[in-house]
Amino acid sequence: MAFTLFRSSKEANVFTIAFYNLENLFDTRDDPHKLDDDFTPKGFKKWTPKRYRRKIKKLAKTISRLGVQTSNYPPVLVGLAELENKLVIREMLDTKALRGKGYKYIHFDSPDERGIDTALLYHPQHFEEISSENIFLQVQNPDGRPDATRDILYVHGKLHGEPVHIFVNHWPSRRDGASETAYKRIKAAETIHSTMRLIEKKEKKPNYLVMGDFNDGPFDKSIKTLLSGTDLYNPMERLIGEDRGSANYKQRWSLFDQIILSNTFFNKGSGHHSFAHADIFDDHLLKEWSGRYKGNPFRTYVGKKYLGGHSDHFPVYIQLRLIKTEE
Repeated sequence: MAFTLFRSSKEANVFTIAFYNLENLFDTRDDPHKLDDDFTPKGFKKWTPKRYRRKIKKLAKTISRLGVQTSNYPPVLVGLAELENKLVIREMLDTKALRGKGYKYIHFDSPDERGIDTALLYHPQHFEEISSENIFLQVQNPDGRPDATRDILYVHGKLHGEPVHIFVNHWPSRRDGASETAYKRIKAAETIHSTMRLIEKKEKKPNYLVMGDFNDGPFDKSIKTLLSGTDLYNPMERLIGEDRGSANYKQRWSLFDQIILSNTFFNKGSGHHSFAHADIFDDHLLKEWSGRYKGNPFRTYVGKKYLGGHSDHFPVYIQLRLIKTEE
């Protein structure tokens, strides 16, 4: 399989698909049905309207820049994680960087107890939504209690007329230990497999895009489970290294943010999309500029300390080349 790491010239028929964990994008209002009290003006984080507006402007500007070095277009699809509701999406889309771009979005409230969800931004000039739903992720804690975690957002649509099935994920965290919680993320992979089997009963060789913050890296068991017995390819395997990733915890890089695609995206036939490129958007403007954490993602908070950055994750993206008839 061809894999292109660096390119410099723009191409008119190259399109960007991205994923971005927004690090707790909450509005400033208290929702009595969610554990969002910390993210209010008088809460633990002192989350004020001014801080909120500053964050959504930074995030919007970042999204607008994804892939534009090598494409004539801003990203046509953007998966998002860690956002509270539709309001924060609408207000982010109404900032200067994204206003007028024409983005629409797909979002469902999930059962996550903190109220953080996933969503998909899409540009209707390039992508047509056919259907969408939340796939319930049924996992339990060791004591038998249900784990109120994020659903998996599933979207069926057409990218420039070509059918595609998209899964946007934010898999259960490692908070109680990586090995102790691994079974939850493996269950998420198996849940996607179950949906794929249903799709494949109706459609021959479907196009899949599976993106998200998986809370596991490319070589962890849950991701290997996701790829096992499927026609999926993970270009992120080639990006991970000791000095690079999408997030940094205790001075160690990880690449939990990934975009995985089916091998059908290596089709060179006319009218199809072919994989061209994958990367981490670790631009210098998204990094800590100095000190002990120089080079790490410039995050919004460390504990209760407000730093004013974008997110504790870098976005990741892939690019697909639309094969034209004359090619």
